[in-house]
Amino acid sequence: MQNLTLTWQTAGGAAVVLYGGAYAAARVRKPGVSALLREAGTLLALFALWQLVGHLSVMSTDHALDRAGWIHRTERAIGLPDEASWQAAVTPHPLLVRLANYYYAVMHFAVMLGVLLWVFVRHRERYAWVRNTVVITTAVCLLVQFVPVAPPRMLPQSGFVDVAAEYGQSVYGGAVGGVVVADQLSAMPSVHVAWCVLAAVAVVRVSRSPLRWVVLLHPVLTVAVVVVTANHFWADGIVAVAILLFAYAVLASAARVSAARQRGRRPVGTTELRPRAGAEDRPRQVT
Repeated sequence: MQNLTLTWQTAGGAAVVLYGGAYAAARVRKPGVSALLREAGTLLALFALWQLVGHLSVMSTDHALDRAGWIHRTERAIGLPDEASWQAAVTPHPLLVRLANYYYAVMHFAVMLGVLLWVFVRHRERYAWVRNTVVITTAVCLLVQFVPVAPPRMLPQSGFVDVAAEYGQSVYGGAVGGVVVADQLSAMPSVHVAWCVLAAVAVVRVSRSPLRWVVLLHPVLTVAVVVVTANHFWADGIVAVAILLFAYAVLASAARVSAARQRGRRPVGTTELRPRAGAEDRPRQVT
């Protein structure tokens, strides 16, 4: 199957083109078009960085496998369900496996792009909050991913199967058209999980439609998919959600500081000089 995800080269090139289009639109006084192209370019640039970090972070395949094995053993020790058993329940059903592989490859980026576009067009006043959450969350995830960790599918001795490779649906391994695709040792944390939860929270917070709760199916399906395809451990998703909560805390603190400044708060020890009531009505003395 043709690779269904963008390479970092393709995403980076598209980001440059979009930034160029944004500059051209600004020159011809099309601010709305310029802003839209600029934001789309920013998202693709983040996606390109995420793909690229996998290549930059590869220090030792053996250590990456060791870390993955340690995560799996630790999860079992603290009582988390074994991901291999979840996968084993799905592998007898080829249709479910194929659908899971497609969902993993396509919906991660498509849903995030769709949510950002919807917020930008329909709820522009909330867009900065959503965009900044994406930027902070992705940036912190990238920092963590400099430590290479293998995905579960690379641990066949633990009962995992690379179902995407078996069905010819893998987005990893080898090149597409001579271009190297995403590296496989950036499993911790799961950007898939971080983005799907972020997208769902954004829709629930921004929309007022009673149908907005349907979007919660996306993180539920994504978590199930990344587990049954053996692309992520539970721990990868847990750390991703923790990073997302950190991003929300940073933005909330920044919002409080901004609100305080707008209310005109001053440091302790300063006073505000105001004219006395009625002073402006007193006649001036003529000398």
